[in-house]
Amino acid sequence: MFSPRSLFSRLTARLNALFGRGLVLSMLMIVLAGVAIMLLGLLLTNAAAPTSLTIASGPPGSVFEKTALRYQAILAREGVKVKILPSGGSLDNLHRLLDKRQAVDVGFVLGGEAGGVDGSRLMSLGSISYQPLMVFYRGAPKTLLSDFQGMRLDIGEPGSGTHTLALALLKLNGIEPGGKTILLDALPGNAVKSLLDKQVDALFVMGDSTSTDLLRQLLHTPDIHLFNFVQADAYARRVSYLNKLTLPRGGLDLGKDIPESDTQLIGPTVELIARDGLHPALSDLLLDAAREVHGKPGLFKKAGEFPVLVEHEIRLSPDAQRYYASGKSLLYRTFPFWLAGLVARALAVMLPLVLLLIPALKVAPAIYRWRIQSGINRWYRVLFDIEREAVAQRTVPGKQQELLRRLAHVDATVSKITVPAAFGDLLYELRGHIDFVRSRLQADADALEHQDHRD
Repeated sequence: MFSPRSLFSRLTARLNALFGRGLVLSMLMIVLAGVAIMLLGLLLTNAAAPTSLTIASGPPGSVFEKTALRYQAILAREGVKVKILPSGGSLDNLHRLLDKRQAVDVGFVLGGEAGGVDGSRLMSLGSISYQPLMVFYRGAPKTLLSDFQGMRLDIGEPGSGTHTLALALLKLNGIEPGGKTILLDALPGNAVKSLLDKQVDALFVMGDSTSTDLLRQLLHTPDIHLFNFVQADAYARRVSYLNKLTLPRGGLDLGKDIPESDTQLIGPTVELIARDGLHPALSDLLLDAAREVHGKPGLFKKAGEFPVLVEHEIRLSPDAQRYYASGKSLLYRTFPFWLAGLVARALAVMLPLVLLLIPALKVAPAIYRWRIQSGINRWYRVLFDIEREAVAQRTVPGKQQELLRRLAHVDATVSKITVPAAFGDLLYELRGHIDFVRSRLQADADALEHQDHRD
């Protein structure tokens, strides 16, 4: 039986005989150096996808927090740990993403929020849902937002999408801070209680900053009305990031017929915003989760409507564009996440080195052949000198014999040269040329001797 060591020795000996020891050693050193660099690169680099992610969500109980929790459970199946960072809402999420000191990777941001900020370091993974604005109020039915002029309005906590959108819509209706309409920033305590106790006349709420339990309580409270945006079409055309949404009759409670009629609402889409540099594998996992969570039909959406790649203020992620066009990358589509990460890390290190090793291994034989050829070419220079002397001194008595003796010495020396079998053609060509020169010298010597006899 052959041991691996003896097999390697036999293989090396065979290669040495065929190509020469120098070439085999040179190529072996190149390969070993490449392997060493690859191993070092694997130890020092971290090209594999991270296994942790931080999401800026929203206040406890909000739609954003519940969405983040669902993402957390889905990504956990792939071995990715998701940390959920509570926030004040959409605008707060945007500010955290922009702040380099904040350890945040992705966040939920409402369309229209990023209009006045530098979002060059951010990218959008697409829109994942609609976020309707709901206005609850007491008293006589209201038709227009301008009907709330002079009242006390709770427009949500600063930093929330509700607060920002409410200010924008009220401004379109001539209601601005500092006027006779009192704009309150989220009264402390229970907002429903504030409305019921007549501390406020109307309450603006959205899912990014309000508990779904709170919304359900408001909808089931007698004498509290949900504002119907009869001008929804006009709002959607005046404000580019707003959409007209219809809450169908009985959509919230069929048994109690809530609402009692179709109600028109308006609202932006929610975008999944990431920092520039998010690993493509994590981007794919997030979009997988978005499809699982948001791809089902709902009150305001059709099946498969979300997630969708629509550009607003933040540029679209190239990885997201690739995902929407062709799905996950080949590695992460073929292998489990942890294995695909290892393969990706190895390929990131190995491919550049392989691309360098291939030309290096191709050049090594050429350089070695050049070295052998250089050693043989020096004997061609000797042959040229002998031929020149033979031509120049053809009639000199005894010169041809002297040149033949010199040529015999050259032939004897060349015969002792050892070259690998792969380069034998060079040596045999040289010996053939030596024989050619010898034949010419011998012919000249014979011709000169014959002439001497005639004379």
